[in-house]
Amino acid sequence: MRTGTAAWSIPKEHAAPFPVAGSHLERYGAVLNAVEINSSFYRPHRTATYERWAASVPEDFRFAVKVPKAITHERRLKDVGDLLDRFLSEVSGLGSKLGPLLVQLPPSLTFQPDVADGFLSELRNRAHGGIVCEPRHPSWFTPEVEALLDGFRIARVAADPAPVQGADEPGGWRGLSYYRLHGSPRIYYSAYSLEYLTAIAGVLARDAAADIETWCIFDNTAAFAATGDALATRNLVQGCC
Repeated sequence: MRTGTAAWSIPKEHAAPFPVAGSHLERYGAVLNAVEINSSFYRPHRTATYERWAASVPEDFRFAVKVPKAITHERRLKDVGDLLDRFLSEVSGLGSKLGPLLVQLPPSLTFQPDVADGFLSELRNRAHGGIVCEPRHPSWFTPEVEALLDGFRIARVAADPAPVQGADEPGGWRGLSYYRLHGSPRIYYSAYSLEYLTAIAGVLARDAAADIETWCIFDNTAAFAATGDALATRNLVQGCC
């Protein structure tokens, strides 16, 4: 069961549980066991940078990495073999600490069977670890898509707030659960209520108890709420077990 945030900043109001010494990532990794790298969506990082990050955290720490927008938003999943090769070469620097690859799709990207099948096949043939997909158009929430994702062992993200009906529940391949919580009611800003965190902690504990690899990433970072929510959820899950 992995709990963390998108990026590894440590706001002053939530700094008490973290060590004082070390880089931000070293301090973060001493307390939380996962992080989602979002900067890879906007720009490439050198393999050496990923290697340095991997060397900064404990052996049981894992990094989820967001697939570049050049693949998902610019080429829109078409003719991306060269970009996938470059991206996967870069993230190979994480070694055994590489967690799931996050494929977030544009809200305007409709499900086209040939395009989706071709892209997922290219990605799965190159990447043998965890992959999660966050579609945001209603056409991706059908039994056909569920079967396609399951066939490639790709999980569908459970997102809050849900962009379309059903998006708040995990889907696709059920060997991996990836909850991506963006903040509510104000997306990216709002902290979650204790009532919500208690409920999600129960869901996470249930999935983990079923031997499902379970991730919970808080993306409500704009007003520094994510760190507090991640810490609270970690503690609540530990109380469930």
